[in-house]
Amino acid sequence: MTTTDRSILHIHLHGLTPSDTHRYEQVLALLRDITPAVQALPPDAVVIDITGARRYFDQNTEGLAHLVRLRLTAHTGLHTTIGAGPNRGLAAMAAAVTPPGELRTIADDPAAIRAFLRPRPVGLLLGVGPATAKTLALHGLHTIGNLADVPLLTLQRLLGIALGRALHEAAHGHDPRPVLAEPTAQSISAEHRFPADELDPVEHHRALLTLTGHLGAILRADRKAASTVALIVRYADGSTTTRSRTLPEATAHTFLLTRTAYDLYATLSLQRARVRAISLRAQGLRAADEAPRQLTFDPDVDKLLAIEAVADRARNRYGDGAIKPASLAHAAR
Repeated sequence: MTTTDRSILHIHLHGLTPSDTHRYEQVLALLRDITPAVQALPPDAVVIDITGARRYFDQNTEGLAHLVRLRLTAHTGLHTTIGAGPNRGLAAMAAAVTPPGELRTIADDPAAIRAFLRPRPVGLLLGVGPATAKTLALHGLHTIGNLADVPLLTLQRLLGIALGRALHEAAHGHDPRPVLAEPTAQSISAEHRFPADELDPVEHHRALLTLTGHLGAILRADRKAASTVALIVRYADGSTTTRSRTLPEATAHTFLLTRTAYDLYATLSLQRARVRAISLRAQGLRAADEAPRQLTFDPDVDKLLAIEAVADRARNRYGDGAIKPASLAHAAR
C-alpha cells in the first residue's frame, strides 16, 4: 500500500434538501475561500482537497477540518459530519461511519488505513450495492479485509474486469480520483404543455415518457446522473402540485427515470383532473462516475440498457426522432 501527501475532506451537510440550492451555493462559496479545489456533490455533500491550504492556514488536516466545520456552522447554521483522509474514497468512508456532527480522520499511514478498512463491511466501498454485496457474500466475502485478501484475477472473474479491479484497489485504500473544481449543474428540467387541458391519463403518461426520454438523453450526453426526480403538474386553474423522490442510486437511465415518474404520478391519484402542463426536474446531479451501476443479474434490465445504448447512437447520428418508444409513435394531436 502506498500513501500520499493529500488531505481530502468529505463533508455531509445535515438538513439540506434538493430545493435548498441557495444555501448549498453559500456553502460552496465559503469553502472556496479555503481552497479552490471544491467539488459539489449535491444536494447535501461536498468534497474538498485541502492539501495546499494546510500550509496557508498553518494547520494539519484535523485542525483545518475543525475550522471548516466552524465556519460552515457560523455562516449557514448547518451542522456537518466530516470524514478526512489521504484520498476521496477513504474520506467518504470515514464520513459514512462517523456519528452525525462529528469528525473522523484517517491518518496517511498504511497501518492506520488497514486498521480502518479491514473490519468494515464490503457495502461501504464505492461501487458495492445490494446486488454486488450479495454476490460477494455468496463467496464468503463479507468484510473489506476479506475482499483485500482475494487475488485480483479471482475478483475479476467473479465481478468482471473493470469492477473487479476497482474494488481490489478500493479494498487496499487506493483511490486516484482528483477533486474536480468545475461547477456542477444543480438540476435540469423539461416541460410538456398540452394543446388543450388534458384529462386523459394515457396522454399524461405519454408526456411523462417523452420528458424522461429527453432528460435521460441529456444526462447521458453530459455524463451526469440524477439522485432525485421531481414531478410538477399544472392544472387548468393555474394551481400546481409537486412530488419528488430520491432514487436509491443516482441514474441517467431513461427506464429508471420513467419508472420513478410514473410512481410519482400515481401518488397524485388524479381523477378527471384537467392538466395544462407536466414538468419533470432531475435534481442532485453528480458526475456519472460518482454513481456506478450495480450488478443486477436481471436479463430484462440488461436488455433495456443495451437498447438504450443503441438508441443513443442512432439519435446522435440521425436526430432525436430516429428511435422512440412505440407508445409515442402516434400522430400528433
